[in-house]
Amino acid sequence: MVEIFASERLKSLYNTIESYVREELLPLEDKIMHLPFKEVEATVLKEKRTEVKKLGLWAPHLPEKDGGLGLELVDFGQLSELLAHSPIGHYVFNCQAPDIGNMELLHKYASDDIKEQYLQPLMDGELRSCFSMTEPEFAGSNPVRMATTATKDGDDYVINGHKWFTTAADGASFAVVMANTAPEHENKYARASMIVVPIDNPGFELVRNIPIMGEAGEGYMSHAEVCYNDARVPQSNIIGGEGMGFMLAQERLGPGRIHHCMRWIGISERALSMMCSYAARRELKEGRVLGHMQTIQNWIAESRAEINAARYMVLHAAHKIDQQGNKAAKNEISTIKFFVANVLQQVIDRAIQTHGALGVTDDTILSWYFRHERGARIYDGPDEVHKSVVARSMLAEHGLNLKKSK
Repeated sequence: MVEIFASERLKSLYNTIESYVREELLPLEDKIMHLPFKEVEATVLKEKRTEVKKLGLWAPHLPEKDGGLGLELVDFGQLSELLAHSPIGHYVFNCQAPDIGNMELLHKYASDDIKEQYLQPLMDGELRSCFSMTEPEFAGSNPVRMATTATKDGDDYVINGHKWFTTAADGASFAVVMANTAPEHENKYARASMIVVPIDNPGFELVRNIPIMGEAGEGYMSHAEVCYNDARVPQSNIIGGEGMGFMLAQERLGPGRIHHCMRWIGISERALSMMCSYAARRELKEGRVLGHMQTIQNWIAESRAEINAARYMVLHAAHKIDQQGNKAAKNEISTIKFFVANVLQQVIDRAIQTHGALGVTDDTILSWYFRHERGARIYDGPDEVHKSVVARSMLAEHGLNLKKSK
């Protein structure tokens, strides 16, 4: 916990949640890695979610009137780091992606009917959702270019399109789908809308869970390829209004990047702790362990400095969002996205290297982290796009408008 960013509310929760993760969730890692995940999700994790509710720790991001803890982004970010010490931490506390982003989106922009039918059970943990925006035929970093359409027919929309990396579609109850409702609109930012589609819709097809480095995953730990084949839903299932899709995507991604970055910092802390523990006991020869090696010492020191720097950067961005909103923190959001993603990769890689051959096996959580988190530098905008955003903004302050120079 960073004292300069710590409210009294956070201080009252921090130790309790840290103890719960350490004592109740970390011992479950063997089951997570080696048993069918849906089986674990339906039994052990269901039990843990019930426990967290009874402890009054459910959904730290939600307002108290909706059964959450009502934390601001800075406070939630620090708890998010704690929850990330376990791969199931966020799920057990009902603040995992993509549900957390969908909750925030529906809470702010959905109609009362959508809130009653979809949002309330999502907040209560009775069902899961997915977010369906990225398409394999177009660059995911450019959400104004997509082929999925939602055409009006009577009182309905008829949705057709091809999506992939629809996280957690396997076992979800509904999808938030981004589709073009006005594909010829002169303003490219007003072409798309977001629409709720029930997964049991006859036009929804889950093609497959996409293998990620050899692991397809299942349940909420999966990324699906999805087709919408004349999926018919009422026009009242739209979120906000027609043409608001791009704006809603940006609204969703600001806090989402804080959530992701603090989660990555928590993973980095876990990997660093494992690196130190192994280096302190792994014997090279009598009287000498890995920790005596200067290279290992350098890795530990560099990781410590990088994680500390990343944490302050993210909390500063979260504070700015809390105080001034997403738009004011645009550069900070882009900066933390590529910086923290790279810190995560470096620390995990050093921890694997320190563990030697053990590091690439499934005998530790490190190989799981490597498979599941390499995408950090790609999703929610690849590093290169975010670096360009920051550089263009800074150059514009010095009179070079790159948009006009095209």
